[in-house]
Amino acid sequence: MATVEAYETKAGRRYRVRYRTPERRSTDKRGFRTKRDAEAFAATVEVSKLRGEFIDAAASRATVGGLGPAWLGRQSHLKPSALRPVKSAWKVHVEPRWGDVAVSDVRRTAVQQWVADMSFERGATTVIRAYGVLASILDDAVADRRMLQNPARGVKLPRRHRKPHVYLSHSQVHALAKASANPTLVLVLAYCGLRWGEAVGLRVQDLDALRRRLIVEQNAVEVGGIFEVGTPKSHHRRSVPFPRFLSEPLAAACEGKGRSELLFPGHHGQFLRQPRVRALGEAEKRARDSWFSSALQDAGLPRITPHDLRHTAASFAVSAGANVKAVQRMLGHSSAAMTLDVYAELFDDDLNAVADRLDEAVSAQIVGKTWANATGLEK
Repeated sequence: MATVEAYETKAGRRYRVRYRTPERRSTDKRGFRTKRDAEAFAATVEVSKLRGEFIDAAASRATVGGLGPAWLGRQSHLKPSALRPVKSAWKVHVEPRWGDVAVSDVRRTAVQQWVADMSFERGATTVIRAYGVLASILDDAVADRRMLQNPARGVKLPRRHRKPHVYLSHSQVHALAKASANPTLVLVLAYCGLRWGEAVGLRVQDLDALRRRLIVEQNAVEVGGIFEVGTPKSHHRRSVPFPRFLSEPLAAACEGKGRSELLFPGHHGQFLRQPRVRALGEAEKRARDSWFSSALQDAGLPRITPHDLRHTAASFAVSAGANVKAVQRMLGHSSAAMTLDVYAELFDDDLNAVADRLDEAVSAQIVGKTWANATGLEK
């Protein structure tokens, strides 16, 4: 139980409350002018401990800037390519605004104003990422009993607008491949739906020519000029089929290479860097990282990225009759729901088919009853 003690100061008598935290650590709070105020505080401490709502005053004075680095250090579950923008959001947006603020002083209205101010200058993705960093740090503060609830939760965020997908036709894909310095890679991206890091991480041993499968088990992503090699985005190894016409080009890509060598190597046999996509002058076309932009211009195609060929692969699969589960497995999505969220427009024909089947069922039922009534079989 908390106890109240009096002590003398130059300003007169004051009162101190001694109590134990839920962790059984002895502490106190002093400076109460009256014994009644001290007893009221002691009572609230005991009640808050019983309710599981006790917040240590010293712990609540920790600043967001003091907790942020430790929180970043706990994000080991994120891949390097995902962690880098999170670190950038902390350094550029969160720390400058909230670094010196104690977690107990964070107010929901202040967080909402911060989000609104950022929204005038930054895109929705940047704002949502920065907000997520702050909210997650405060979630940990709640878990550590530094605050009772997270004031950042419930804040209204800007709506993220998804860029319309660009789907190439078969002839456009082959025109792009023909104009490209890496034609087989372009065809693999457009017909197998691999992510860039998955495609450039393919080794000779990952090609199963007999079953016409590409075994995707590693991902090479460039982060800050350095390639980070790890598992695919979903962390799951998967087998992706490729069409028969790719058998010969893929076999040619394997010629003269050992099993552990890259199928699509870059300069000096290293991982191939992702090309930049931009408008090019004649001089820029010769740059090593401009081969994709150059191929787009030569083929007369709209400006897309290598990742956009993944959308084309999804459209080819659906038009060939693949169901959503097959498309999910091919693309390596974590769930069929995610595939539907991303490519809902590709399954519009399925909705039309449902309506057609319902129409046929109703028509058959009505015609059947009409025929039975006409022949006297049904009363």
